[in-house]
Amino acid sequence: MTLAALQAALNAGDDVGALAVLSELQPEPAEAQACAELALHLGRPSLAAQWATHPLTRVAALLRLGQTEAARQILAPLPDSPRVALLSARLLALEGEANAQAQAIHARALAREGGDAGALVAAATLLGELLLPTDPRAALRTLAEGLKVAEMAGEAADPHLLAVLAQVQAAVGGTEKARRTAEKALARAVPRSPAHVLALWALGQEEQAHAAASVGELDGRWLRAFSALPHPAAPARE
Repeated sequence: MTLAALQAALNAGDDVGALAVLSELQPEPAEAQACAELALHLGRPSLAAQWATHPLTRVAALLRLGQTEAARQILAPLPDSPRVALLSARLLALEGEANAQAQAIHARALAREGGDAGALVAAATLLGELLLPTDPRAALRTLAEGLKVAEMAGEAADPHLLAVLAQVQAAVGGTEKARRTAEKALARAVPRSPAHVLALWALGQEEQAHAAASVGELDGRWLRAFSALPHPAAPARE
């Protein structure tokens, strides 16, 4: 199996075939980083962490796995940048540290200054997640910036941001809007990704969300900010 075969399966929209290729893949050194990025995309962070030659790809994979100490050791010597700051903020959030919010604000500021749209959307998403339990209206304003960035770039809204937005909309009283937003997030999310898991959770499909997290090797702490909240799109109980 080769990187070309993996890319062909992805281009054909063959998720099952792509996973089959990935399971047999032994990448050449020159292709290891590209294979790691695709493995992470497909919800196989353990393979991504094994193959990645770029430190930030490895950190992203380790954080999905919940291996925060290993991620911290890689991040420690790296110079500050929007992506480093963002991953550091996610690490702190997973560990439940009080300074996660301040670090997410710092990552957002660096992304604004550096014109890194992807990092800015991700920082807004994380900050919205962190603000949700205590100040959902502030979370809503924060997520609106991420939506605006995508709009200005002519791109579809990020599904992870939409999944968090669904939770926030429900918290401020927009249950029907939350359901529609969660459905949109699910339709756009890559299977086994954090966005996919959170969209299922927002739709009240708790069992499916946990199953997707397990298959995608996603540490349970990614759901911690939402587990104490009611599912925004769960059907009403009689």
